[in-house]
Amino acid sequence: MNEQISALIDDEMNAADAAHIITAIQSSSAAADAWHQYHLIGDAMRGTNALSAGFKQNLMDKLELEPTVLSPKPLLDHAAEVSPPNHKLPAAWSIAASFAAVMVVGWVALQQQTQSDNVLPTASVAQNAAAAAAIPAEYLLAHQATAPSGSTYYIQSVSYSE
Repeated sequence: MNEQISALIDDEMNAADAAHIITAIQSSSAAADAWHQYHLIGDAMRGTNALSAGFKQNLMDKLELEPTVLSPKPLLDHAAEVSPPNHKLPAAWSIAASFAAVMVVGWVALQQQTQSDNVLPTASVAQNAAAAAAIPAEYLLAHQATAPSGSTYYIQSVSYSE
């Protein structure tokens, strides 16, 4: 049947056989689907558009005419309906988060300050140890600044590039 439908579309069939195929296409959904598919294939091979020239604009105009559906407000329990809603909650949370961030940064800075203040006594201990071990004190003092101290030694900055 598909070969006959293809022949009808390609105009390779006589009029008597064409009437029989057209009746079969009208009565059978499978034959009608084959008819539409063969026409789409032919349009694609010829490069013709299957849609009309103003299809996109017509669709956009019809969408503009569609009503906008708004969702209803959620139902609240009775206690929430009596008291007005508190819209300042997000602001309170952001203030609390900012305060916590400042406190953490301040604590880390204080720890760094405390560690750098403790370097001087360690330097004198290093000088005493250097004298005992015959290592020059200047050498120990020069390398003490680059020695790891505290948690900042383990923090590394990272950058990504694409």
